Amino acid sequence: MIIGSHVAMKAPKMLAGSAKEAHSYDANAMMIFTGAPQNTRRKDVSEMNIPEGQRLLKLYGIDHIIGHAPYIINLGNTVKLQNLTFGISFMKEEIKRCDALGIEALSFHPGAHLNQGPEVALKQIGHALNEIIEPNQKVSIAIETMAGKGTEVGITFEQIAEIFDNCQSNDKLSVTMDTCHMSDAGYDVKNDFDGVLNEFDHIVGLDKLSVIHLNDSKNERGSHKDRHEDIGFGTIGFDALNYVAHHPQLENIPKIMETPYVKRDENDKKGIAPFKPEIEMLRLNKFDPEMKTKLIQANQKS
Repeated sequence: MIIGSHVAMKAPKMLAGSAKEAHSYDANAMMIFTGAPQNTRRKDVSEMNIPEGQRLLKLYGIDHIIGHAPYIINLGNTVKLQNLTFGISFMKEEIKRCDALGIEALSFHPGAHLNQGPEVALKQIGHALNEIIEPNQKVSIAIETMAGKGTEVGITFEQIAEIFDNCQSNDKLSVTMDTCHMSDAGYDVKNDFDGVLNEFDHIVGLDKLSVIHLNDSKNERGSHKDRHEDIGFGTIGFDALNYVAHHPQLENIPKIMETPYVKRDENDKKGIAPFKPEIEMLRLNKFDPEMKTKLIQANQKS
């Protein structure tokens, strides 16, 4: 099982710090943002401590690095064309950063139509990606399945297939399946994941799947709200997510968790990373309903 989580990449350790954090969770994969997810300020690759980071990744046996584009890029924006122009420029540079860091797939929220209609946005996203993609890039842009919050697009497999169809250079595109997003969008991840996977294969193609975001959901199926929950503590549940994690057709696909930190109390602003015990539960195929309590007890403030 290829399993890991989102990890930080902060100065001064940068990629080396990311590798150490992932190793502390007993992960063999990890996901990073090249900078803060809420903005587009980025350091030069010369400041990202890449040689030491890559040495540690090899030492720790972490063979898969996934990236994530910042949330604020919207290639579906036809309302403010200056924002689209900036988004295209940013993504071109982001691809260069990903290749320098050794990132294999860049999870990417496709965007929102801003009340202009999904078809308008899906067409523009495809054309923008065609402008962004370089023939020699190594990283795949992995369009993420979305929950349908606001005017998001990429909610259905048909919409994702349409983005592929609108992009001539779609050999550089792939898909990130987010279990929380798919459930919130209405797909029955909990009770019929094989059916969901079969539908995806017929509409997009399993050969296009490069990343799984393995997240539980705080909300009921079809809620379109996109609120992640820790593995086994949400509406999808441990059994279904464990089934996804060990699915034979997904054996070679990295599974990345973006589950929320566990809070000690209502005053705990940061919380405790849940990823190590989550990975342990998945490797053991066994849910521990006391996981959060045990994590808090093991990390009590002195």
